[in-house]
Amino acid sequence: MFSAKYKNILLDLDGTLTDPAEGITKSIAYALESMGILVEDLNDLKRFIGPPLKDTFITAYGFDESAAFQAVSKYRERFAAVGLYENQLFEGIPSLLESLKLEGYDLFLATSKPEVFAIKILQHFQLDSFFSFIGGAALDESRPSKGHVIDYVMKKSNLTLVEKCVMIGDREHDVLGAKRFNMSSVGVLYGFGDREELEQAGADYIVDSIPELERLLMG
Repeated sequence: MFSAKYKNILLDLDGTLTDPAEGITKSIAYALESMGILVEDLNDLKRFIGPPLKDTFITAYGFDESAAFQAVSKYRERFAAVGLYENQLFEGIPSLLESLKLEGYDLFLATSKPEVFAIKILQHFQLDSFFSFIGGAALDESRPSKGHVIDYVMKKSNLTLVEKCVMIGDREHDVLGAKRFNMSSVGVLYGFGDREELEQAGADYIVDSIPELERLLMG
């Protein structure tokens, strides 16, 4: 049984618990406009959802480190004021988290979003009480990858038995971050990644929907 094998569930935020597309893409467009780049179709910016922002600015637009940091700063300017709340819960997430707690799991957030924003989002949706610890990236870039965030969450929460932990997320970065610690992972297809991405990253389990995820975790 899955629930007998694992005790601690680490959860991604964007694309796993919430659909943040509107707030993120509008804030990215705002940042790019400040750099002289106009984006007509916000759908083109969905690739930014999930991975660390600085890395995507560099790979997608060829920014150097300095320009990428400047773009991230402009992004946060809008996101902190407006984009934070241009966000929607995926249907079924509150009941899923409640069921997992009743099943005896301990829940931890592990997101590449800055921790200060992640806390505000979970509080906004009244989900913060489900989590034993809310971990995210640092504003000073000291936790630049999902692997760094997972390491931070494990150390802060004293999760020493990695075999009892599983990471759940929608992008390859979640899977690769878990693999860094030989941690099992579940890839979800209702977010922003696709099956090929998650399979190539080496996800141990892949589910199509939140009901399928609940069946897996409660099994």
